[in-house]
Amino acid sequence: MSAVSPSSPKVVIATRESRLAMWQAEHVKDLLQARLGWQVELLGMTTLGDQILDRSLSKVGGKGLFVKELEVALSEGRADLAVHSLKDVPMDLPEGFALACVLEREDPRDALVSNHFSSLDELPPGAVVGTSSLRRLVLLKSLRPDLKIVPLRGNLDTRLRKLDEGQYQAIVLAAAGLKRLGLETRIRCAFEPEQMLPAAGQGALGIEVRADRSDLLAALATLAHQPTWLAVTAERTVSRAMGGSCSMPLAAFVRATGDAAGMHLEAAWGEPGSDGQGSAQPLVRANHRAAVLTFAEAEALGERVAAALRAGGAVWAANTPVP
Repeated sequence: MSAVSPSSPKVVIATRESRLAMWQAEHVKDLLQARLGWQVELLGMTTLGDQILDRSLSKVGGKGLFVKELEVALSEGRADLAVHSLKDVPMDLPEGFALACVLEREDPRDALVSNHFSSLDELPPGAVVGTSSLRRLVLLKSLRPDLKIVPLRGNLDTRLRKLDEGQYQAIVLAAAGLKRLGLETRIRCAFEPEQMLPAAGQGALGIEVRADRSDLLAALATLAHQPTWLAVTAERTVSRAMGGSCSMPLAAFVRATGDAAGMHLEAAWGEPGSDGQGSAQPLVRANHRAAVLTFAEAEALGERVAAALRAGGAVWAANTPVP
C-alpha cells in the first residue's frame, strides 16, 4: 500500500468475518471517514482461530490465532491496518508490527447469559456453564465450586445458538460484544469487577499497522483514547510479566481512583485442576494504586502488580491443565 496522503486518502482494513469483528471494522471505518476524510475498504478474512472449533485456544496456540492472517495481509500490502479486540492481541506483537492506537473502551465486564436464570446464584447445583476462558473458569469456580464448566467455542452468534439449543444452562460472554451488536437484552446480569475481574484489555479495540508505516502511525494517533490506552497498557503489562499468554488464568483490570491521574490496578490468578474444573486453591490476588501519566508509569504499575502475584505463588507452567 502507498503512503496515506491528502491526495490519496484510501486505506484497507483487514478484519475477521464474524459479525462482531465486522461491526468493529465498520466502526473504525466510520471514524476514519468522519475524522480524517479517508476512503476506506474492508478486507474480510477467516483466521485459523475461527476455523479450529473442536479444541480450546489454550491447546492450539492462544488467541493470537485470531490475528496472524490479518498480519500477513498487512505484511503483503493487501491491507493497511487491522482492527482487533485488544484482549485477543498477544502481549508482544511480532517484529515489524505496531499498535497504532487504542480506542475508547466499551463496557469491560463479563456478562451472564441464560434463558432461565437471572444470576449466578440462581443456577442450580451442578449447572452446566459454557466458557473456554481459563480466567472465567477459575473465577467462576471460586464463586460457585459446584458448577460444571464446559468448553464453548465459536463466534458470538454460534455461542448464543448453542445456549438456545440447550447445551448449557448459562454461558459467560464479554458485555462489550453483546452491546456492540445490540444484544443487551441477552444479558441477564453483568458481573461487577468485585465479583469477576475482566481480562486485560477487555472491551477495548486496538488498531495494528506495520511498524514502518509512519504515515499511519501519525494519523491514527489522533484517534487514540489516552485514558483507555494507559489503562490497558498497565493491564497487559501484568500479562506480559506473567508469561505473555492471552490464555493464562489471569484477570487484570484498572479502575480510576477519582484522581485524574490515578489508577488502581487489580489482578487475580487461579489454577485449573487436573480435571480442568478449577482448583480448591484460593485465588492469588494483588493490587496497587499509582499516579499514571505515561506509558512507562503504566508499565511500572503492571510490573509491580505482577511481582505481587508471583510473590503470592502465581506461576504459569507450560503443562498447566486446560479444559
